[in-house]
Amino acid sequence: MLKIQQIIMSKKFLPVLLVLTVGSLFVAFQTQGRGGDNPKTKNEKILRNVGLLLEQGHYSPKNINDSFSKQVLNRFIKELDEDKSIFLQSDIDSFKKYENRIDDEIHGDKLESFYAINDSYTRRLNQASQYFTELLSKPLDFTKDEQILLDGNKLSYPTTDVEKKEVWRKRLKYLVLGKYADLLEERENGKNKKPIATIADSTGTIGKVVAKKFVYEADSTLERKARELVKKQIDRYFTTLKTHNTNDEVFSSFVNAITSEMDPHSDYFAPVDSRGFNEMMSGKFYGIGAQLKEEESKIKIASLITGMPAWKSGQLLVNDEIVKIGQGSAEPVDVTGYAVTDAVKLIRGSEPNTEIRLTVRKPDGTMKIVILKRGEIKLEDTFAKSVIINGTHKIGYIYLPEFYMDFDKPNGAKCSEDVAKEIIKLKAQNVEGIVMDLRGNGGGSLPEVVKMVGLFIEDGPICQVRGRDEKQPYVWRDRDKSVLYSGPLTVMVDEGSASASEIFAAAIQDYKRGIIIGSTSTYGKGTVQRTIPLNPEAENPAFAKTSEDLGTVKLTLQKFYRISGGSTQLKGVTPDIVIPDRFEFYKSREKDNKSALSWDEITKAEYKPWVSNYSNDEVISAASLQVNTSNIFNKMKTEIAWIDKQNDKEYPLNLIKYQQEQQQLKSAYKQLDSLYKLPKDMSVINNPIDTAGFTQDKDRLDRNKQFINRVKGDVYIDETVKVMDNMINQTNVALKASPKTTKEN
Repeated sequence: MLKIQQIIMSKKFLPVLLVLTVGSLFVAFQTQGRGGDNPKTKNEKILRNVGLLLEQGHYSPKNINDSFSKQVLNRFIKELDEDKSIFLQSDIDSFKKYENRIDDEIHGDKLESFYAINDSYTRRLNQASQYFTELLSKPLDFTKDEQILLDGNKLSYPTTDVEKKEVWRKRLKYLVLGKYADLLEERENGKNKKPIATIADSTGTIGKVVAKKFVYEADSTLERKARELVKKQIDRYFTTLKTHNTNDEVFSSFVNAITSEMDPHSDYFAPVDSRGFNEMMSGKFYGIGAQLKEEESKIKIASLITGMPAWKSGQLLVNDEIVKIGQGSAEPVDVTGYAVTDAVKLIRGSEPNTEIRLTVRKPDGTMKIVILKRGEIKLEDTFAKSVIINGTHKIGYIYLPEFYMDFDKPNGAKCSEDVAKEIIKLKAQNVEGIVMDLRGNGGGSLPEVVKMVGLFIEDGPICQVRGRDEKQPYVWRDRDKSVLYSGPLTVMVDEGSASASEIFAAAIQDYKRGIIIGSTSTYGKGTVQRTIPLNPEAENPAFAKTSEDLGTVKLTLQKFYRISGGSTQLKGVTPDIVIPDRFEFYKSREKDNKSALSWDEITKAEYKPWVSNYSNDEVISAASLQVNTSNIFNKMKTEIAWIDKQNDKEYPLNLIKYQQEQQQLKSAYKQLDSLYKLPKDMSVINNPIDTAGFTQDKDRLDRNKQFINRVKGDVYIDETVKVMDNMINQTNVALKASPKTTKEN
């Protein structure tokens, strides 16, 4: 989830950077006797700098004491072994001696806890990796009445190697059972049959096939195949873990256990991860324009983006396997067993025209080294887009997945400008209302959301932001009196709408500028972060050459509040019209995180509500009644509640019981999917202004087709359109009654 980022640094925070700089130099001097620039010294410096940032800069810092240390230890152990299949209870007991020491290490003591825990983790991981070959070497008995519990919170750590092996036996058996049941179902549907003979026609004409005789694979054959499939899956799992659980990566998890204990949105980014965050915020990166996929522990090319370096070279094709990735003349990295996300990190770069060397295995087995120069890749799927929904009224639909902004380029992509362009295009087609879809939008740039709200209102406050120890909040305002769009407006949200999305929805709701539609509440992230380098001395010419990149911390500095005074923190935004959501019962909101900051309230800002040509109360009342009495939405609630209960139980390892449960689940999901899909699609078309660009690029044309199909069959969008129809009808009545007092769309 993207986090909201403040780009203007508070003057009150500048002393923190000074403390961080001085602290970094002090730690460097203090640790000279421990081996100079070795990795352990670097990690101690990172830890110390993170502690300084948290204590001196965090909006609401917890005391870094013994109690904090214990929570960090528990969080880190859970991160490493959430399902309690790696560590023994004796390991957990041995870690208790660090319960009161991590805080001292953060404050400058020699770092020992991480290395001790990591050594145990590596040893136990290697031990667990030895189990699966033996356990999967013999047929499994699925007639026994066994069960397995998968919820790590309800499990205990195994006390002996025998117990641990039993944990893995059941886990592997459950995985094989799933594959075996699938293969049995495929056989039943005729997918596993093999021809054993061909019968010629009665005339004996050679080559003319009249019928084929088939044989079906035996249960024992399918059971063996299921074990082989799981063996490959687990082998790859351990290969990936061993390849990527390096000291550096596990140490990043350790540091994040510290930052996350302050609040869920303060994160540590190692240098490569920091670059990835900036790429998400800007909507662009430097790469080769190839989408990758994973097949049997191999990284392969899934598709090439037209016009990008990989496509232009003519040397790469779909299904080519990438074996090694090298940066310029540096030694290439063997990516066998890598996850796609990790291979992508190696391919992407922070600068254009930098060289990358790919060692590629072609489908015929030949090897080839392909040398490419990185180019700018724009993530078009993260940018605003719009279509027109034709029904009772012509309605514009705008989808915005992120509040993006390119911080490195003044003229780079900005979501407020892109949304403004979409509005202008829709107005040119004489739409009568606009739907803003922010479902799943995790946030982004604070200045951008302020500008975007300003497209729909006259000047005024948008949100309030208050920093640590500040009595008076800073009020973010739209200072542009012009209104780009003044017609009927609805905003779609769900539990994944967070941060900047909540600022937008809250402002529209407080101004009564539009109607908010969605699940019971949005995510509930009401905090502001800024990304801070852990080695600010690198920006000082006197130290830049010798400075080591220690990564960055995305630090919670402020809270934001609605103009009506309440925080969106923890509670989120409650929609005007609530619609059942399939993820409603998953505990994935801010309030479900134990380290989340609390909700509070400040004095409301001075603002003037929007005067509409329709009655908000009437529209909301009519829509809520329609939702509450809808057979479709009531059936949704029933199916969602039943499915939710299936996630909190033990699972059978008996084939017949497993098949029965799976049949019930499939039936419920099938029913739910049918409820989400409209019986009859809406009429959805592209804006004529956009269609010319689609015909030039097949990939773009395919993506557009998928987008159109998703919109036209979406039951939530359909319900929003019905709400919009009511708003438009009331507006049209008001226009006829009093044309001079209405605003121009």
